[in-house]
Amino acid sequence: MGTPSQNIHFIAIGGSIMHNLAIALKKKGHHVTGSDDEIFEPSKTRLSVNGLLPDKEGWDANRITTELDAVILGMHARENNPELKKAQELGLKIYSFPDYIYEQSIDKQRIVIAGSHGKTTITSIVMHVLKYYNRHFDYAVGARIAGFEDMVQLSDAPIIVIEGDEYLSSPIDRTPKFLKYHHHIGLISGVSWDHINVFPSEDEYVRQFDLFADATPKAGTLIYSEDDSLGTVIGSKEREDVVELPYKTHAHIIEDGVTYLTNGNENIPVKLFGKHNLQNISGAMEILKRIGISTDQFYLAIQSFKGADKRLELIGEKKGVSIYKDYAHAPSKVKATTLAVKEQYPARDLVACLELHTFSSLNKEFLSQYKGTMKYCNVPIVFYSPSTLEHKMMDAITKEDIKKSFGESNLNVFDDKEEMLNFIKSQKWENKNLLMMTSGTFNGLDYKALPDMLN
Repeated sequence: MGTPSQNIHFIAIGGSIMHNLAIALKKKGHHVTGSDDEIFEPSKTRLSVNGLLPDKEGWDANRITTELDAVILGMHARENNPELKKAQELGLKIYSFPDYIYEQSIDKQRIVIAGSHGKTTITSIVMHVLKYYNRHFDYAVGARIAGFEDMVQLSDAPIIVIEGDEYLSSPIDRTPKFLKYHHHIGLISGVSWDHINVFPSEDEYVRQFDLFADATPKAGTLIYSEDDSLGTVIGSKEREDVVELPYKTHAHIIEDGVTYLTNGNENIPVKLFGKHNLQNISGAMEILKRIGISTDQFYLAIQSFKGADKRLELIGEKKGVSIYKDYAHAPSKVKATTLAVKEQYPARDLVACLELHTFSSLNKEFLSQYKGTMKYCNVPIVFYSPSTLEHKMMDAITKEDIKKSFGESNLNVFDDKEEMLNFIKSQKWENKNLLMMTSGTFNGLDYKALPDMLN
């Protein structure tokens, strides 16, 4: 891109996508610094390896000087952050993450994948296939993907593939991230109310996706899942000179625990499974067809795709028991993920454990949205940490609140990690699978130890 080296400071550098952008910019030759009041793994190690780990945690306004060319502000910071205040006082250029990505890709074809669920997997599939055929492209994605060292790349590539999040751009910019990218090709995988702390009503949440669809430019493309009712209402609305492409669950069969895509008389084995992932595959294929990847090329490349990190990730097997972890936390994701495992292994009972960790999932008013989401589990478990509620400064909830909201008579609720693990250990692990779902950590659960816990 030919830009000279700049001095760039990250406020809240420890975020999942923020630290990856910091690493990408350092690799481009920029001088990068950062700060944060808490940094967790794997961000901490990756920042350290790349020489970007702050020498101390916390905020320090003295880090902000007139020598900085840009400040990139992460969502973890607050409006009264002392470093932000200093940058504002000095009149420095302050970017949100999406603002910066857009500026760096203004001359590229921008492909943005949006949706309440599935966007990470669709973005990851598109990236995998493009890399398989040695296409030159940039990207920004919210999860680690096999074959990619980082989650952000900025170069002189002609296209960029972006996972488009509907969450706010920064503490001082309440615009949803995906509206900042100004897509040429946009995809909506599905719409299901989330982020109640930002979008207090379903109508307000859905409206953001309508705005995203309406932002598709003339001669642009809008792709949407016709298996999703809200996505279809939004995607099928007539827009002048916009190509609208619906997709649906890919035709498939399941044999001996393996999912095959069917294409005429051909059966193509894939490592993904579940109806939602078969929809994701179709969505990714539609994007790739728009940028020159044929159907035959797609079917060849998809066979080696192992999935994005923490998305129905197989973490162990023992004596016929498969253990999966998944990033599922919103109601629609929980229901889709549990159904996927149950359909893939219909002869096995499913023990599924969900951690309530997000602002929405821990909100007493939102909990009712989880009603019926664990009906496919033989042994449903919900875990929450009172300390997480305190840290997020939220009202307390009780086990009875959770049981009433989920509506499952056999639901097991725990607020102590060891009690939860003892309950899991006590199960008779014959002809069963274990599924762990969270956007958190289950209070530092060691997933690698799970297989040895099962009798």
